[in-house]
Parts: sequence; structure tokens; C-alpha cells
Amino acid sequence: MATPAERTPAAGATARSPASSAAATPAKMEFILDVPIEMTVELGRTKLLVNELLKLGQGSVIELSKLAGETLEILANQKLIARGEVVVINEKYGVRLTEVVSPMERVERLR
Repeated sequence: MATPAERTPAAGATARSPASSAAATPAKMEFILDVPIEMTVELGRTKLLVNELLKLGQGSVIELSKLAGETLEILANQKLIARGEVVVINEKYGVRLTEVVSPMERVERLR
């Protein structure tokens, strides 16, 4: 898709070819590469009454909405981007992506 600069060049300017435009795109977007994104892996959810919350102590168990083995949701800045399963790598938890939300779906969820 042509950018506005390619469709209607300004006076004295020349329209860029798609090849030069494609080469310029990474440089144009380079400034966003250092923007921090909060990643969250959601294991499950639950609701508690304040009374139940106050009774929680060390060793308490909170039952979550998801079943064991169900996929986890991976969120970027609180927006669903993928689903996955828990893995252990060098004694640390990780998530193997099993489904990535399509770019179109991600854009739709922003509305």
C-alpha cells in the first residue's frame, strides 16, 4: 500500500519507489524498538470477597478458573497476543506458544 508521500509528492519532491520505501521502513520504526512492553502470563482468575481475602495466609490455596493443562494466556500491555503452555527451562518457568493471535485479531481487540 502506498504511503501518502508516494501517492502525492510535495512540490519539488519525487515519489519514492516501493523498494526504497521498504528499505526506509525499518529506520522509520526503529524508535519504537526500545519502548518497554509489560508481558503477563495469566494462569487463571478468581473472585474473592474481602472477608475471604483477609483470611488468606501462608499455605492458603486459591482456586483458579482454569483447569490443569488448559492453555495460558499471554498478554502484552494487557492485550491478548498468544496462548501457550508452561515449560521448565534450566529450573525456570517459561511458556511455549501454541497459538499466536493474528495481527487482524489484535487490531480488532484494540477497538
